[in-house]
Order: sequence, then C-alpha cells, then structure tokens
Amino acid sequence: MSLNVGLTGGIASGKSSVSHWLSSKGYPIIDADVISRQVVEPGQDALNEIIDAFGQAYVQENGALDRKKLGAHIFSDDKARETLNHIVHPAVQNEMKRQQNEWMKMSPNAIISDIPLLFENGRAHEFDTTLLVYVSPDIQLERLMERDQLTEEAAKLRIQSQMTLQEKKKLAHYAVDNSRTFEETIEQLIQWINAMKI
Repeated sequence: MSLNVGLTGGIASGKSSVSHWLSSKGYPIIDADVISRQVVEPGQDALNEIIDAFGQAYVQENGALDRKKLGAHIFSDDKARETLNHIVHPAVQNEMKRQQNEWMKMSPNAIISDIPLLFENGRAHEFDTTLLVYVSPDIQLERLMERDQLTEEAAKLRIQSQMTLQEKKKLAHYAVDNSRTFEETIEQLIQWINAMKI
C-alpha cells in the first residue's frame, strides 16, 4: 500500500527544490502548481469561469490567462482571491485525485502530492502524513523579493495571504528546515524517509 504524502511549505521556502529532490529519488510527484496552470489553459472550463468572473481584461491576446495581472489583483483583494480559489481549486483537486488513482495502481512506496496551500484549504486529512518545508521569516522575505523581483511591500502581501510558517509547523506531521544549505535539508529528508520506512 502506497503512503499518501501531502508536501507543503510557505511561498519561497524551497518546497520545489525538495519536490525535485524527492522526484530524483524515484518518488512520484503530483504537483498542484503545474496542474493549476493546466486547468486554466485556453479551452478549459476553469478559464471560461475566470473570464465570466473577472472579465476579458485578464486574458492575453493569444487567449491565455494573464497570470501576472490577475495575481496582482487577487493579492490585494481578499474577495477576488476567494472567487478565484472557488473556480480553480475544485478543478485542481479533481485532476490530482485522477493522477493519484493512476499512481495507486502501480503501488509505489509513496505518492507525494505537492500542495502549497495544503493547510489553508483544509486538505491535510486527505493524506496519511504531511511534510512541511520551512525557512525563517527573514529568509522567506529575502528569497521571495529576489526570486520574483518584488518590492518588500509586494512580497509581504504575498506572504500574508498564506498561513504563517509557524502555524503550519504546528499542523504538520514532520517539518524540514530549509534555512541553511540544501545538503542539510537533504540530511533531514533522509531521516524522514527512514522514519517513514519508504
């Protein structure tokens, strides 16, 4: 029986690096971010619903969603963010469930679902165990500003739109500190793999 793992972390905490490392070790990864981009591609129902809710202004000339423009809008408007989540999350969850069922047939040791808003969306109960990747608040802010070329104010808005890493640490079954070198992060991951016997 495959262990169903929910992998999460705060924005710019290095969750993707952990996900890539786990993938390189042969664990199947179901990536909510990748799926969330797929479900809003031209022709998909979710994109049509977004256009109905927000208007044609958020669509580029080629018919693709203007993610940057919509992102700037929803990060400063809680109601708009809620509307978008109600459209995108069910579509993402359905596709994740489909992929999970496919992987289950192959019986790997563990199936890892990479979900940034795992706790915010109340989905932790869907998994056998949860793994959190976290960094200190200072490092999180610094990395986010650098990665996305954001002002401090814009970066703080994005961080504040999520549950704090401290709150997530209380909810996670296991937490990996990614504040230092990635080699140290890998050591913690190996300890987790051994503890989980996967």
